[in-house]
Order: sequence, then C-alpha cells, then structure tokens
Amino acid sequence: MLHPNKWVDNYSDGLYGFALKRLNNNQTQAEDIVQEVFLSAWKSRDTYNKSFSEKTWLYSICKNKIIDYYRKENKVQKFELGVNTEDDKYFIKDGHFNNDFKPINNWSLGSSSNKIMEKEFFTVLQNCKQKLKTIQEQVFSLKYLEDIEPSEICLLLEITNQNYWVIMHRAKVQLRTCLEKNWINS
Repeated sequence: MLHPNKWVDNYSDGLYGFALKRLNNNQTQAEDIVQEVFLSAWKSRDTYNKSFSEKTWLYSICKNKIIDYYRKENKVQKFELGVNTEDDKYFIKDGHFNNDFKPINNWSLGSSSNKIMEKEFFTVLQNCKQKLKTIQEQVFSLKYLEDIEPSEICLLLEITNQNYWVIMHRAKVQLRTCLEKNWINS
C-alpha cells in the first residue's frame, strides 16, 4: 500500500543522497531529481506494482531519472574522439603499460582497521571524478555506480562501442593519475 503523504518525510534524504552520489555531488541536480521522482511516482501511483516495496519502487524511479539526466546531458555535449598525448606516456605501442608507469600493486582497501583511510580514499576519488569531462564521468558512473552493461550505456548515451571504450579508458587513466597524485603518493 502506498503512502504518498509520507514520501517526503520517509525517503527524501535517502533519495537525495543516492542521487547526489551518482551526480558527482551536483546538489541542485540531485534536488531536482528527487522532486521529479516524487512527481513521477504521484502521477503513476495507480500503476504501482504491489509486489515491490514502496522504497524499492521510488529508488527505481530515481535510478531511471538519473539515467534520463545522463542521456539528456550527453545529447547537449557530444564527445569527440581525438589524440590525447597525456595517455601516450602510460602505454607502449602494443597497448601494454610502459614499465615506468605500471600501476602500483602494494595498496588495498577494505580491511576493517582502515575505515578512516577508506573514507579519505573515497573523498579523494570523488574529487578526482569531478575533474573528469562530463561524458567520462557519466560513463564511469553508469558502469561502476549503477552497474549498467557497456552495451546499454552505449544505447543510453548514443555513443558507439569503440567510443565507450576510449572514453572509459581515458577516465580510468585520469582517475589513476589523480589518485596517485592525491592519495597513493601523498
């Protein structure tokens, strides 16, 4: 049974946090998404499937609104493939890592004794994500925060499979550089 009169009290903070995390800390956009969620839910309340909890239903709407936002943003700002000499230093011609720039393998997260370091890491990661181009942040977030398959991301953002992999590669390289500079080597 739906309780629309309790949605704002029960779910607005959680939905806001959910959206904020996935929208690169864009507070205004997260607020707009949450409002759209409640409006959309209200309009479709008669078609609510009672086999799902109210919370699950609202979060599903929120996830779809975020995907719609990324789709709309991508139409406004198309990404062009081009040569990026910044990436060239990391790889040799056959695509393998240049020995001078191999990833560092001696750090890890997740141990229960390192929760403070883990929180600091995710703060640094969030700051690094904000430095990505919009399309790179969108592709990275859809893949790793929303767990959407590459083929679906290509459809959502209207990009080719090759373009997806180039964008993802560049996002990872930039994130790695930023993390090494601001976390690993600090």
